[in-house]
Amino acid sequence: MSNPHNDDAQDNYKGVWDSRIGFGEQSALIVVDFMQGYTIPGAPLYAPGVVAAMPHAAEALAQARRAGLPVIHTNIRYQPERFLDGGVWLKKAPVMKAMVEGNPHAEFCPEVAPLPEELVITKQYPSAFFGTSLAPTLRALGVDTVVLMGCSTSGCIRATAVDGLQHGFRVMVMRECVGDRHPAPHEANLFDIDSKYGDVIGKDEFFATLVTT
Repeated sequence: MSNPHNDDAQDNYKGVWDSRIGFGEQSALIVVDFMQGYTIPGAPLYAPGVVAAMPHAAEALAQARRAGLPVIHTNIRYQPERFLDGGVWLKKAPVMKAMVEGNPHAEFCPEVAPLPEELVITKQYPSAFFGTSLAPTLRALGVDTVVLMGCSTSGCIRATAVDGLQHGFRVMVMRECVGDRHPAPHEANLFDIDSKYGDVIGKDEFFATLVTT
């Protein structure tokens, strides 16, 4: 028997952690935290992987809108000055204190900004489900599959993927449409999500599920 510590990761997980869940009956696109602070060079949150993901995300968003798919955006906002609603998360990640009203870093990236009629859910923690109305909103829409794009892969995307599964949704993450500040955590978290919590897919696979009007 081979030593599992010496195996290639794909080979090690094969047949154990490589099931596919697939799409269900009704999908929704969740656009997670595409804030300008991730795309401004020199900003503490700047993530080159998010910049690279932006044109792909804009294309996916346009396709979802054209098909009439439910689109829900998330952003992050904290109470300024005291940041009481950030709890221990902001003690661990004080860089997130930039997410206050009036800070340009907390504004939506214009390429993927919500339309006036699209729902924006504001959160204070990594998961889009934690402490928000996202799950009951999706249930009321008849959604059983959430398609994630946004940032960052190792933070809010991963947390949302795990919680999405735990709330009973099929989770799809579009590889080209998520990004991080470094490729190592980006790839590691995509591998982990694909292994245990959802399906990591190409955007073309998502497009193939859409019926455009």
